[in-house]
This record gives sequence, C-alpha cells and structure tokens, in this order.
Amino acid sequence: MFTDMADMHSDAPKGEIEEVVYLGVPIARLGTHAAAAHIAARRPGLPFAYVVTPNAAHFTRLIRLRDRRFRDAVSHAWLRLLDGHVPHMLARRLFGLDLPLAPGSDVTAVLLGEHMKPDDAVTVIGGGNGVREALMARFGLTRVAQHEPPMGFIEQPAAVEACVDFVLAHPARYVFLVTGAPQSEYLALRILERGGAVGTGLCVGSALNFATGRTPRAPQWVRNAGLEWAYRLMRNPLGHARRVFVDSLPIFRIAIEARLKPAAFGMADPRKDRP
Repeated sequence: MFTDMADMHSDAPKGEIEEVVYLGVPIARLGTHAAAAHIAARRPGLPFAYVVTPNAAHFTRLIRLRDRRFRDAVSHAWLRLLDGHVPHMLARRLFGLDLPLAPGSDVTAVLLGEHMKPDDAVTVIGGGNGVREALMARFGLTRVAQHEPPMGFIEQPAAVEACVDFVLAHPARYVFLVTGAPQSEYLALRILERGGAVGTGLCVGSALNFATGRTPRAPQWVRNAGLEWAYRLMRNPLGHARRVFVDSLPIFRIAIEARLKPAAFGMADPRKDRP
C-alpha cells in the first residue's frame, strides 16, 4: 500500500487555505467558486505554480499503480482540488469529511466566465486544433498562445522540453495544461523544475473543450446527480470505458481499505469520534 502520501508538500505558498488529508492526499477545502477566486487572486508575473484536481482515476494511479512520478507532480502542486462526485460521496459517507467539490471543468468555466479579462495572457498546451480560436471567440480573449505536442510526447524528452520552452517563451497569467492525465501533471512538474516560468498552471483535462462548447457536457441535472461519468460513457462507450471501469472503479476498494486502516492513508479513524 502507498503509505507515505500524507508527506506531500508544496514549494508554493498557499496562504491560509485549510487542507484535509483524504486517501493520503492533502486536499484544499475550497469549492468551485472559492477555488476560482483564489486562483484569479494570484498576481500576474508570480513564479509558476500549478493546480491539480485529484479524481477517482488519479487516486488509482497514486495508490494502486504507485506512480511515483505522478505522486511527485501532485505533491508539488500549489492547489489540490477534489474532482469527482464518487470520491466526494465516499469522503462524506465513509469518513464524515466535509470536503467541497471543485471539478476542474467547473473551476475553468468560472475562471473564464467571471474572472479572466480580455487582455489576460493565456498559454495553452494541448487541447487540439481550434481551441485557441474558440477561446478567443467565445470569451473575448486577445492574448492566447497555443502549442500542440505530438501524440505520446511525454515519453519524448525533446517534445517535453519543447512544451516547457513554449511556456517560457510565452509568459502568461494562466497556463492551461490540457494534454490529459497524467501527462499534464508530469509536464507541470517539469515546468516547475526548469524554473523561470510565470503564471498559474491548470491541469484540467478536457475543460477547455467543454467551456468552449467543442465537446458537449452533461446537462446540469445529470452533473448534480453525480452521473456525468455515465453520460460520458453513453456518448463514447469505447473511448470512456477504460476510464470508468479500469482507471476509476478501484476507488471503491481503495476507500474501503482506507476506512479499515485510515492511519495507512494519513487519515484519522472516523470511528474514534463516535460516543
């Protein structure tokens, strides 16, 4: 079992944000709007720091696959926000944790719709052809730079360094890393390690495609019911089946193991609080 997850730290200051250890990962107690406001409050030009949004698949990678590179990336994040209704539900029902939900797609939508100004510099790594133009058209952004790395770039050192070079050459207030997990998180850590970059990195998966309407998102009532995973599976069964049944399903067993042995995950035993 991956027992040292609670030793995570971040080299970037968080201020007075409270964190709660959940399944070994310190999670910021920030909901969607509070998280977006906190990110937007970072002054332009500050040294690069990044945000990750742990979901069921992330917990599987951290705990079941014991991906130490991913662990390092998550541990050095400036903010770790809880993503996914299933992890959120398990936190509440099994551990009594009142952890706000802050999905990356929702945080991104609030940032774009309520906080970002037209002249805010934005750099995008990944996202596919047309995402730059869609962002500019839909949100009125005027300073968007995009670099599209090749497929499988994360295992190609030259391609990774090209991404980092692009971020350094295009200083931005917001740096969207949308190459998918765990590639985005690996890349965020590499940018941090290189040094010299500025802005806030956001590892937010398909968030830009959802925000721009390029990919349809589940209706709000489906999201409120915690069934967005089922909606995505229905729309793209071949492409989404692995994510649901292989990458995410182990969260249930992980949570049960943590309930039985909470100390192994850096958590307090919820049973000790009972009278």
